[in-house]
Amino acid sequence: MSINLPTHFVEQYKGNVVHKLQYAGSKLRGKVTEGGYMGDGAQAMDFIGEVNMTQVTSRLAPMPRTDAPTDTVWVYPTDYDLPQMVHSFDKLRLMTDPEGPLVAAAVKATGRKFDDVLFDAFFGTMKTGVRGGTDEAFDTTNHKVGTDVGGTASGLNLEKIIEGLEILQEAEVDLDAEKACIAITPNQQSAILNDVRATDRNFATAATIVGGKVTEIMGADVVVSTKVPNGTGSLKRCPLWVPSGMHLAIWADVNARVDPRPDIQGVPNQLYTYVTMDGTRTEAGKVIELECTES
Repeated sequence: MSINLPTHFVEQYKGNVVHKLQYAGSKLRGKVTEGGYMGDGAQAMDFIGEVNMTQVTSRLAPMPRTDAPTDTVWVYPTDYDLPQMVHSFDKLRLMTDPEGPLVAAAVKATGRKFDDVLFDAFFGTMKTGVRGGTDEAFDTTNHKVGTDVGGTASGLNLEKIIEGLEILQEAEVDLDAEKACIAITPNQQSAILNDVRATDRNFATAATIVGGKVTEIMGADVVVSTKVPNGTGSLKRCPLWVPSGMHLAIWADVNARVDPRPDIQGVPNQLYTYVTMDGTRTEAGKVIELECTES
């Protein structure tokens, strides 16, 4: 057996984890903006606010000055890891199969963590101002569609989605330039599939169905996930957003390595996967909450 085989195992493991994570891991990562960062904290977005023109009412008058409002959104790194153990290079070989159990476990765990971070950020506190010193809570007054829209204490329905899209547009979000996304639960997907207004061709079909799955509703890309945030009681807080409204900050993207552990009897090999990241909303009005009951 070549002494170089362990190196091949390491590179194959790393390659398979990163490749499969990119295409089959996180459900949200491809539907938000993303950037790389260094340091203990970083400015994710710098904003220049709205300015307006004024009418000139006299000739040769002193020229006033208009100062555009500015703001900054901050992100802060958090580390996550996954150590796994194997007890021989014979077992390690099994890991190099792209469908191998250890690769699959790392892919699923890392993908879940990406989505955990982003789902927490949809309605979490946004850090703004000088050095992130201002905590900006999610605006449930202006950017939320209540549970009674479309029916008293109702679940996900077309009326809620229509109103959510309207709020986005009223906030000057250009849905022609940027496609909206919505995250729903499997139960809510079933509700859409059972709504004839969404699926029956005798109506103005509002949903796109592929292989029995809802891929689009009212022009918004659909993410079906069990991680949709909970509200009070049986309520779910379904996020409706545009990609520029959410940001994934990466300090260290998915890394994988294999090392012997001489500190443990039998000197097993440790398969180590880690990532450093943060997530945040970027701007008020680009993320809308649809409050829905879950049957």
